[in-house]
Order: sequence, then structure tokens, then C-alpha cells
Amino acid sequence: MSGKADSLKTIFLALGANFAIFVSKAVAAFLTGSGAMTAEAVHSLADCGNQLLLLFGMRGARAPATDEHPLGRGKEIYFWSFLVALLLFSVGGAFSLYEGLHKLGAPEPLRWPWVAIGVLAFGIVAESFSMWGCLTEVNKARGNLSLWRWFHQSRQSELIVIFGEDLAALLGLTFALAAVLATYATGDPIYDAIGTLAIGALLVVVAVFVAIEVKALLIGQSADPATRVAILDFLNGRAEVEHVFKVITLQLGNEVMVAIKAEMAGDPSTINVVDSINAVEAAMKAQFPEIRWSFFEPDVKD
Repeated sequence: MSGKADSLKTIFLALGANFAIFVSKAVAAFLTGSGAMTAEAVHSLADCGNQLLLLFGMRGARAPATDEHPLGRGKEIYFWSFLVALLLFSVGGAFSLYEGLHKLGAPEPLRWPWVAIGVLAFGIVAESFSMWGCLTEVNKARGNLSLWRWFHQSRQSELIVIFGEDLAALLGLTFALAAVLATYATGDPIYDAIGTLAIGALLVVVAVFVAIEVKALLIGQSADPATRVAILDFLNGRAEVEHVFKVITLQLGNEVMVAIKAEMAGDPSTINVVDSINAVEAAMKAQFPEIRWSFFEPDVKD
């Protein structure tokens, strides 16, 4: 990874865009009776609630360490991110599938189609702006990684969620616009129902992928591969360290815990070993500011 993205900025940008889109979609759904538009309105409302949950989780993750939470509460953001994935699956995906099946069984003619088309076009523009802001921050973090590898390796769960939501929202709007246009052109409301089902399936798939990535962080995941390699290279390059036996990292929100087992070089006396360890830890934390906790075990074998 090349750096840390500004997740807070990305969330506020997505929240503003989704609220504006929700209001316009809700009005259009009421006027047109479109199932695809109704599904999209619920989707945007769910996204607004999801972003508020992420903000709540980021605030909780900044709480200081206590006796009950000696490593802080950085992983709290993972819980709220996982909850967002569940809501995206249920409130967004499951509702859209239900609405689509309902429309298949009882199709309704589309009213005021140009209202729906105009609102969806506005939604695509607004969501594209939100997606642009999200990708700007993602590109800061992913460096030379592909988007898929970044998505799989990123340790910023809130950014993973926002990226997944924005992608699903942009594709969902495209599906809804295609469904409304097809319904308007043919006069057959079956296309509106098919579009609603497609939106539901899309949201379910995105929610599953997001949940899988966040679950890995929730149960305990190391720092990203690039950071792990950099820490190991740093330790191997220190004159105080003769040989590194093991390095364990644990991602805790935006912070990292490191446990090291290594053979120290030079004078094996206790005071010199302690001074060497302190020097290595101080230099390591200066080079890797995300490391908040480090535990160093000197030994002569693994």
C-alpha cells in the first residue's frame, strides 16, 4: 500500500450524494409507480443509514485503551462495517428481489416515465461524483495494485464498504435507467420488474463480497502484505538484530500491533539487550507511525 486514504471525507461525500439521490428517487417512485425506482429509493436510503453507522463506528474506534480493552477499540469499525454489509444484503438486496418478484406477479403500467428518466440521470451524475471522490482516496491507498487486489488486501474496512456501495449504486442506477427506458419504449412493465430483480441480485452479490473482506478483519487479520514485508526488511537491516525468528502483526482499525521474536547482536548482557530493543522499537515506530503497540522477545532460537 502506498498510503492511507481519507475515509472520513469519502463517507461524508457519499452521504451527501446518497441523501440527495434518495429524495429525488422517492418522489419519482411515488409519481411513476416504478418498482425499479422504488428499489433504488430504498437502496439509497439504506446507504444513508449505512454511512451514518460507519461514522459512528469510526468515532468508537478512536476510544482510548482501557483495562478491559488494553489494545484499544480500533476493531470496532469492523463490527459496524460488517453490520453495513448485512443491511446492504437485507434492506437493499432482499427488498429489491421481493419488489421485483411482486412486480412480476402483478405488473403495473409505468406512469410519468420522463420523471423517472430525469431522476435516474441525475442520480447517475451525483453517484459518479461520489464514486470519483471514493476512487481518488482509493488510488492514494492502492498504489500500483489493481482495484481487485486492493479490495482484497486493504485494511480500511470503511473504505471497502463505501467503494462497494458506490459501485453497486452506480450499476444499480444504470440497471434502473435501462429498465425504465425499455418499459417506456415497449409499453411492457415486465422490463421494470426484471430491472428490479437485477438490482436486487447486484446488491446481494456486492454485500457478500464486502462481508467476506470485513469478516477477515473482524476475526483478526495481519497488517497488509506490503507493510509486513517492510517491517521485516526494517528489522533485518538493523545492526542491533542478529536474526529475526518471527514477526506477527495484527491490524486494529487504523493502528497495528507488532510482536517480534529475534536474536540480538552484540553484548548479550541484560542492560545492552534492553537498550538495543528500545532503540529498535523507537526507530520502528518512527518509520511506521501506524504501529502503536510492539512486543519484543529476545531469544537465541525459535
